[in-house]
Amino acid sequence: MSYRAPLHDLAFLMAHVADLPKIAATDRFAEATPDTAQAILSEAARLCEDVLAPLQRRGDTDPARLENGRVRCPEGFGEGYRAIAEGGWIGIAADPDHGGMGLPMTLATAVNEMMSSACLALQLNPLMTQGQIEALEHHASDELKSWALPKLVSGEWSGTMNLTEPQAGSDVGALTTRAEPREDGTYAVTGQKIYITWGDNDFSGNVCHLVLARLPDAPAGTRGISLFLVPKILPGEPEMGGGTPGAANAVQVLSLEEKTGLHGSPTCVMDYAGATGWLVGEPHGGMAAMFTMMNNARLGVGVQGIGVAEAAFQQALAYARDRKQGRASGTGTIVEHADVRRMLAGMRAEVQGARAIALMCAAAIDMKTATGDPAWAARAAFLTPIAKAHGTEVGMSVAQEGVQVHGGMGYIEETGAAQFVRDVRVTAIYEGTNGIQAMDLVGRKLADGGEAAFRLLDEIQQAAESARAGHPALAGPVWHAAEELREGTEWLLAQEDVTDRLAGAMAYLRAFARVLGAHAHLACAVAEAGEAGASGTRAALAAVYVDRLLPQHAACLTEMRAGAAGLFALSPDDLAA
Repeated sequence: MSYRAPLHDLAFLMAHVADLPKIAATDRFAEATPDTAQAILSEAARLCEDVLAPLQRRGDTDPARLENGRVRCPEGFGEGYRAIAEGGWIGIAADPDHGGMGLPMTLATAVNEMMSSACLALQLNPLMTQGQIEALEHHASDELKSWALPKLVSGEWSGTMNLTEPQAGSDVGALTTRAEPREDGTYAVTGQKIYITWGDNDFSGNVCHLVLARLPDAPAGTRGISLFLVPKILPGEPEMGGGTPGAANAVQVLSLEEKTGLHGSPTCVMDYAGATGWLVGEPHGGMAAMFTMMNNARLGVGVQGIGVAEAAFQQALAYARDRKQGRASGTGTIVEHADVRRMLAGMRAEVQGARAIALMCAAAIDMKTATGDPAWAARAAFLTPIAKAHGTEVGMSVAQEGVQVHGGMGYIEETGAAQFVRDVRVTAIYEGTNGIQAMDLVGRKLADGGEAAFRLLDEIQQAAESARAGHPALAGPVWHAAEELREGTEWLLAQEDVTDRLAGAMAYLRAFARVLGAHAHLACAVAEAGEAGASGTRAALAAVYVDRLLPQHAACLTEMRAGAAGLFALSPDDLAA
């Protein structure tokens, strides 16, 4: 089955939900005109459909492998990567001073979704590099930027993120990798890191690792962590302390993990044996710098889930329209069965709702960048954990539903439906598990007393009020759901026991995502009604979401209010009994 980029859906959401015209009206993003956006998306769609999509199955059946300490990638991945790099897609949102396009994150997010749909295993590589670029732009010295950023932006080099160690997963403060200062201003980095996505490849000229490590005088915990750029191949200029051009650094891939999915993407165990590194940011300020990269990646990972969901939906729909079974009316194919239609309509509504949330988050990042307004920064921060967790949950649920639509053939590998399930599963785990996203939402993101949350809810209710006359069956439920979420937020803020808040965190995040998705669907229905010759498809899809998916918010809020007592009433021994 061939992937087709959802250009119309992306353009519609950017125009009517993410409000790309408002972003383009700023001085910072004045070049992001409608014509530019259309050209960018159309060109990216051709790359994804013609070059990347044919690599999806190949990466699964011909996995990355380690030979004599070097990673060998699936056939065709090198050509695919070069097409991405030569098209300028790695630097789509990067600073033009270093060779980037300087376009909005909203457009970059749409492009990343299409690439994720086409071949998630390969898309992971430029996503990691994009995050590294942003971290260096914000935190690196001018000297470091001058020689590292142009090569990363162009794709000549690729980038990784090195946080996790065998004893330090989500508890990053437990890491033990150390960095010893040298007289020439560089550092000797020593330690081992695990779960390093694209820790090596055979198609980029260099691999630059951002590595968290401790200086000799570092305090305990996260306050004692610094960040270092450690390239696989040392740069040659004497002023960089690199020595002979092309000399290998003391960096080695020890092994590759055997994974459930994403077989085309090497996940490496990395060893640093006194490797030369350059400090990024201030000493002991590594977490602030790394969080710049992680926040970029968290939105990107949510988009990966959405991309897989879109591809899984397209394949399921194509199969249902072709598969004849039973006494279905109409075409005689299973798409005429009510239960299959239920699954397909729900899948499509889920994808569109999650896509809208991701684009809203990207738009808030763009407005923060363009205006410096703290309100936009707060909105971007609030939406990021929702976009990540909800996007990946939608990826998993839609991929699972896609297997169900295929029936027995979905369980057979040759259809490729099961690959979506295997590939997308890790997105709910890496870049901060979804549980951590939820705890961040009810912790740091509500630390403003709920100001950012209430501002969003105000806008949702105002939009619903405006839509009541034309769409009463949609607007009424959206308004009431937002009001119930407002009350739920107030309840959550009133809880003095942090454990009670954390026990309801995931339910709260899911409830907020449901209301945001319904708000976006309502906006699409309203915008469609204003178009000449509108088909009514978006209103019908909004009805599927509002009638069948939005009511889940009430169950989530009920669960949220249950608190932690019932969970801790069962001891580990009780659970094992």
